[in-house]
Amino acid sequence: MVLVGLYILMGLGLNLEVGFAGLLDLGFVAFFAIGAYTVALLTSRGEHGIAHMSFWAAIPIAVAVSLAAGVIFGIPVLRVRGDYLAIATLGLGEIVRLLVLSDALEPWLGGSFGILSIPKPVIGGWELSGPRQLYYLIVAASALIAYVAWRLQDSRLGRAWMAIREDEDVAQAIGINLVTTKLLAYGIGGAMGGIGGAIFAVMLGSVFPHSFQLLISINVLVLIILGGMGSIWGVVVGALVLVGLPELLREFGEFRFLIYGIVLVVMMLYRPEGLLPGAAQKRELRVEEAGTPDAYLAVGA
Repeated sequence: MVLVGLYILMGLGLNLEVGFAGLLDLGFVAFFAIGAYTVALLTSRGEHGIAHMSFWAAIPIAVAVSLAAGVIFGIPVLRVRGDYLAIATLGLGEIVRLLVLSDALEPWLGGSFGILSIPKPVIGGWELSGPRQLYYLIVAASALIAYVAWRLQDSRLGRAWMAIREDEDVAQAIGINLVTTKLLAYGIGGAMGGIGGAIFAVMLGSVFPHSFQLLISINVLVLIILGGMGSIWGVVVGALVLVGLPELLREFGEFRFLIYGIVLVVMMLYRPEGLLPGAAQKRELRVEEAGTPDAYLAVGA
């Protein structure tokens, strides 16, 4: 369940970018890595620790660094659309992974040896060291981020994201600043991913470059599609299916991933909108199936 919780944290962040704003991001693992390495550097008691801070003091900094990274990397990236945006964000994820793996930064980031001796969070002298305690930490963080996402969804900014997702040209015509609004989605989503990375770092007590592969970004995107893009509860359901289903199929041995793949294909054929899609996603699919302007008016009514 701890792994499910981590995927929920990342899914909520990526859902803000993909589900709310329509920004296809294939490099989301970069923010996960930035959050993890920031906390590792600030809290580690090993040779790479630079401040020996507590987890609670370090996590706001990790969030701020992840948010700033989203904005900085987004300035040149978010001026492109569609497939080009996906390719650009894919490059971002690989750039971050290669940077932490590089020999040039090894004296500070540990290179392939990573950063060790990351202490567990402590609350009132009680160390959150066991799986159950860390699970409660992840549940609390997920609830907080889900609440923030829910408030953003119905805010003026959230409606601007929805407008951009529907039609960028129309959104710009009604006065929405595309670049600024996209940067906010990218930055806030990145900050949420950074929180997941921070908890991941203290959970393992160490961070290594190979922990931040492209597959993580793909898995998070898959769980959003499974659950339903733009749906907060869909992220939770998608994470449970993505992580829990292979475990339930473990008794089938090497065939479990084959069965898992077949189940996913069947789900996408019969539930293309996801298991718990957002209201906007439901409306879009119903309009596409109807295929006529009159049907669109009927759906809108």
